Amino acid sequence: MTQSRKKSPSPMEQKLHHLAGALHEKKATDLYALDVTVYCSAFEGLILATAQSERHARSLADHLLEVAHGQNWDYLGMEGYQQAGWILLDFNDILVHIFQEEHRSFYNLEGFWNRGLSIALDLPENDHA
Repeated sequence: MTQSRKKSPSPMEQKLHHLAGALHEKKATDLYALDVTVYCSAFEGLILATAQSERHARSLADHLLEVAHGQNWDYLGMEGYQQAGWILLDFNDILVHIFQEEHRSFYNLEGFWNRGLSIALDLPENDHA
């Protein structure tokens, strides 16, 4: 009888889950994570998230910077913070894109990165009580 063993998540996948969890806890929606190592050498993972407003997008970005600092992760830069329609955070091996809905649908990064391996995010349900 053979036993199947669940593969342990890689450090990159652990980081993806941690960042996605941080976004989820601050009410980001439509979280989508990808492993792009099979065809991209510039970075390994990608997270897409939707914010409800400019203020919410900035708040999400600020929170991720705090999380990264607390974990002592590399942070290479950020773009789009002032306009906040699309904020890009570069954590060296992972890029995080925080969009407002109209920007996310217009740029359709899910379609652009469709060859990436989707990472299932096991996130708790939001409490609305």
